[in-house]
Amino acid sequence: MVIVRATKKLLDRLGPPSSAIEQASTTLLGDWYATAWFWRPQVALLVSEVTLLPVLMPLAPAATLLQRFGSQLAAVLDAHGAPAEFIDAELQQMDQVRLAKTASRSVVGIMNEFTYLADAWRQDDPDLLALAVRLAATPCGPLYKRHISPDRELAALVAARPPAQR
Repeated sequence: MVIVRATKKLLDRLGPPSSAIEQASTTLLGDWYATAWFWRPQVALLVSEVTLLPVLMPLAPAATLLQRFGSQLAAVLDAHGAPAEFIDAELQQMDQVRLAKTASRSVVGIMNEFTYLADAWRQDDPDLLALAVRLAATPCGPLYKRHISPDRELAALVAARPPAQR
């Protein structure tokens, strides 16, 4: 099960939360925080609480955003060179997706930073997958004592798995 913790402006589009705030995801990447960017076309930003890895995807149709999230996450993980076994394991754990309110101001702050950077970079790189990969190389304060950026944090998480699970 994966919990997507959405901001108020995204909850207004997706509907009320379906999960209690104290529930947690069973995936290695943990809970995902999500918000909407009202670009043309509109975009959803999802950020892993564990690695701060960003995933960008079209918001429309909003009713199917949570169902489409797994395939976009797989594309982002593949772009970062994650092994197929890791991607498959994450997707299997995402058999249920629940919606909840945000619970970490730190992750919401990182989403705000990604928003400012994406606004500046989207003219250079309008492809959402390429923009997500570029954002993942951004140094993030909460990761300074570990691996500094989301892409390095993801690589460390993948490398830390036992060989049978990689």
